[in-house]
Amino acid sequence: AEAMGVALASTAASVNIKERLDFSCALFDAAGALVANAPHMPVHLGSMGDSVAAVLRARGDTLRPGDAVMLNAPYNGGTHLPDITVIMPVFVDGQRRFLVAARGHHADIGGISPGSMPADSRTIDEEGVLIDDVLLVAGGTFRAAETRALLSGGRWPARNPERNLGDLRAQVAACTRGASELAQLCGEVGVGTVAAYMTHVQANAEEAVRRAVVGLADGSFAYELDSGAVVRVAVTIDRAARVATVDFTGTSGQQASNFNAPRSVVRAAVLYVFRCLIDADIPLNDGCMRAIRLVIPAGSMLDPAYPAAVVAGNVEVSQVVTDALFGALGVMAAAQGTMNNLTFGTADWQYYETIAGGAGAGPGFAGASAVQTHMTNSRLTDPEVLESRFPVLVETFHVRRGSGGAGAWRGGDGVVRRLRFRAPATVSILANRRRVPPFGLAGGAAGAVGVNAVIRNGCRNGCDEPLAATVTVDIAAGDVLSVTTPGGGGFGEAE
Repeated sequence: AEAMGVALASTAASVNIKERLDFSCALFDAAGALVANAPHMPVHLGSMGDSVAAVLRARGDTLRPGDAVMLNAPYNGGTHLPDITVIMPVFVDGQRRFLVAARGHHADIGGISPGSMPADSRTIDEEGVLIDDVLLVAGGTFRAAETRALLSGGRWPARNPERNLGDLRAQVAACTRGASELAQLCGEVGVGTVAAYMTHVQANAEEAVRRAVVGLADGSFAYELDSGAVVRVAVTIDRAARVATVDFTGTSGQQASNFNAPRSVVRAAVLYVFRCLIDADIPLNDGCMRAIRLVIPAGSMLDPAYPAAVVAGNVEVSQVVTDALFGALGVMAAAQGTMNNLTFGTADWQYYETIAGGAGAGPGFAGASAVQTHMTNSRLTDPEVLESRFPVLVETFHVRRGSGGAGAWRGGDGVVRRLRFRAPATVSILANRRRVPPFGLAGGAAGAVGVNAVIRNGCRNGCDEPLAATVTVDIAAGDVLSVTTPGGGGFGEAE
């Protein structure tokens, strides 16, 4: 899986994949269950298995050597439309034995705003081109013309299909690398041995989670978003069966906004949380979920129905679910609770980044400052690359001292990031925790909320123009965009 990631980063066309490493690669067994992954994006890794399962349901035994399928459909294991997953079957001795997959966040997939992360989308169509189980490679032939036509169609087509094609070729190269490594391994030790160890890896993860479960206590938590919507979760432990029931009953209904998370995203968050509870060096895999009974109410913001908008569900609601679960278990205060998604561009160029903040504290540890937290794990583009590829200057980027919540163990601090635009652009911010702060636990204080603002060209001190948590705004040349990110919550009462 790590070799797949190296191949993808080396051959990708976009800054988003090549520099920010906003992608994930993983291996699956013949049934489509996650076996192992590289340390990429938690929100991708826990949900890709649903995409693989969807392809197997639709195509099954019709898959042939040299085929690769792509999809981004949130209702079939996708997260949001910019994340396109390429899935490739791996044949050994003429039989489909395994599958490999690479998911990458494309810089643009269409929709009503450049970068395909609109702040005000209300339906999935407004977020870009929907791809549901489409053959990308047939018998070793890359279907460029058909893919180009798909990306160029619809009411809001992709703005740069050639760049999409470049990144898709890189994802195919990554999958090919994974398939080749698996075939080589089978040649060395035998396909039966490889399959047996895949089963062992999953069984070992299952047992590790069951051991962790019996040490937990029942708990519940409700966590409000800035919009007023609430994620509710109750965790009930059956110690005899060594099973945890994670029940989201009571969570707000499907939102008219794009703050809806597909079921696969919620599953990814739950998988991540329980993997974090295991103090052992094991790969995150499907076995981790075998001791978890998941209850998600249909029609809620955690299981929306088509054509609900979902672009913020993957990046923002997933963070709320994660923090709410840690809160219910009483093991960690809230992290910054947002990815601070910043997208800007025009019809000709687009850029996307997530901005670091403070991590939550827990019993015996302080929260880290200025880090990507929980469901995101991407880099930030180097200033030299950012400024050479796009018409922006990084004016300020520093730690926001004192923004972490106080406590026996202090929450981590957020950051301050300011970009001066050298050309006009449309800016979209998808964020949370600008009104409701990241919670503290066990007497610890909440972290500071985030702040978005624009400073218009020629403006002097004190005339920042406040922006909402989620907003689309036109920026002129010379304007400065300021994003101040939240701190993490503190844990325990300060002495």
